[in-house]
Amino acid sequence: MRTFDLTPLHRSTVGFDRLFSLFDQVGNVDTGTTYPPYNIERTGENAYRITVAVAGFTEDDLTIEVKESGLSIRGERKPDPAAKSGEVLYQGIAARAFERRFQLADHVEVRGASLANGLLHVDLVREIPEAMKPRTIAITSGAPAPRVIEAKTGAKAA
Repeated sequence: MRTFDLTPLHRSTVGFDRLFSLFDQVGNVDTGTTYPPYNIERTGENAYRITVAVAGFTEDDLTIEVKESGLSIRGERKPDPAAKSGEVLYQGIAARAFERRFQLADHVEVRGASLANGLLHVDLVREIPEAMKPRTIAITSGAPAPRVIEAKTGAKAA
């Protein structure tokens, strides 16, 4: 019997109930890409943060784009001719271009992004519209509500 590794599905969705989103994402998973590494964390009940390790990239090298229900983070280092001071004998620090895509759930919005210490932080918030929030319905008994009858008194109105 064949088994399917569904862990890549968990890595690229934010705000979805994992059980229901697995089937939607099966055809759209890119399992071969591991660069750059990233974390997805829940910072509150409806708040998330994506942290991407982008050592060596500056704010000008990075592009964050939200289109429909997708978040795309791209990085491309621009060559700096003044930085060439010697011959590189070994290059272990990856500086290649990348594009990382995330599928966002309904009502998840990007609130901001910051770059500090080689880490790009993208803050997300899920704002559910009032019409979709759960509400409590008052329960009444089966008897009809009492009717109020206005009666005129014997006094005359002036």
